[in-house]
Amino acid sequence: MKPNEPAIRKRTQISNANRTMFLWIAVASALIGVALVVGIFLVQTLVYNEKVLAEKLNTVSVLDKNNQAAPELENQIRVLDTNPALSSVKANDDDQAVQVVLDALPSEPNSLALGSSLQNRLLVGIPGLTIESIQVTQVAGVETSGVVVDAAAGEAGAGEITFQLSVRGSENAKKKVLENLERSIRTIAVTSVRIEEATMIIQGKAFYEPAKVVELVDKVVKR
Repeated sequence: MKPNEPAIRKRTQISNANRTMFLWIAVASALIGVALVVGIFLVQTLVYNEKVLAEKLNTVSVLDKNNQAAPELENQIRVLDTNPALSSVKANDDDQAVQVVLDALPSEPNSLALGSSLQNRLLVGIPGLTIESIQVTQVAGVETSGVVVDAAAGEAGAGEITFQLSVRGSENAKKKVLENLERSIRTIAVTSVRIEEATMIIQGKAFYEPAKVVELVDKVVKR
């Protein structure tokens, strides 16, 4: 045996041990890295699932409250159907009494219907009355575009339709016109009354409330 063979063998063993140790350290580092990535992913998934669950519980809570409120709402509608004051002013005998409430504050401006109501219901049948003119102004940006849309919140004049009518007749006839406007099913506010000889010029406004849309929608929960 050569005298330097034990030293060479020892260095070889040390080199092999270092290589093995390096491999173990590399494998352990890789496993730790994978474990950290998997752990982070699991935590993110858990947090996301908690968010989804919270949204589902919120939806269930809202639906449950609506279901609980529905019977009471139905009872109130049935009570309205027995209200003699509402029944006495129904537009059609087959309508429910609650329809009077809906007619009082329609969901669309429909200025043409307002003009027709003024001419054919509120001003008709008054002895000695002559209708000279009826002007109903269409709601700008709502009717004038050709498509009825919700008026912007806070917009000047939103929810109002202005009108002006001019009638001629006796004092009793003029008084009856004002009484009919006051008793109208549809909410009408008279803003000014002007008398010029035998002619009475009335300016006023009617109101509408855009319908509320109730629907179920899909909500994306962000991670």
